[in-house]
Amino acid sequence: MNELTRYDVRNYPPRQDSVPTARRRAAWLAVAWGHPQAAADVALLTSELTTNALLHGSVWDRYLRVEVQLTGAVLRIAVTDPKGERRPDPRAAAHDDQYGRGLHIVSAVSERWGAAERVVGKTVWAELAVDDSAPRP
Repeated sequence: MNELTRYDVRNYPPRQDSVPTARRRAAWLAVAWGHPQAAADVALLTSELTTNALLHGSVWDRYLRVEVQLTGAVLRIAVTDPKGERRPDPRAAAHDDQYGRGLHIVSAVSERWGAAERVVGKTVWAELAVDDSAPRP
């Protein structure tokens, strides 16, 4: 039986500086929870999901929520934003496009990802498999 072993949630204002702040927090949590080998991937996934929420789902006066959860051998990053009508949709990016690769990166790095509708907004999540036998702090 997988039981919830660790959980963290933080709200961030819809500003650019929230992306590196959320990324650092999520990577720190991966290390603190005994999975330092996953910290770089957790940081990358958090950065991509938070950036997408900021660019496509933010409203100036509504916070973004970043949840990091460790359940057994699965580490999940979930980012909630207030715009439910803007569903995540991977698109093709030209080689010189500045944007358009985020969900392809999420798909390549995570075991699986998806989106869930909420009463207000949506949550986009990604999951990583981690070594369940790693010692816990």
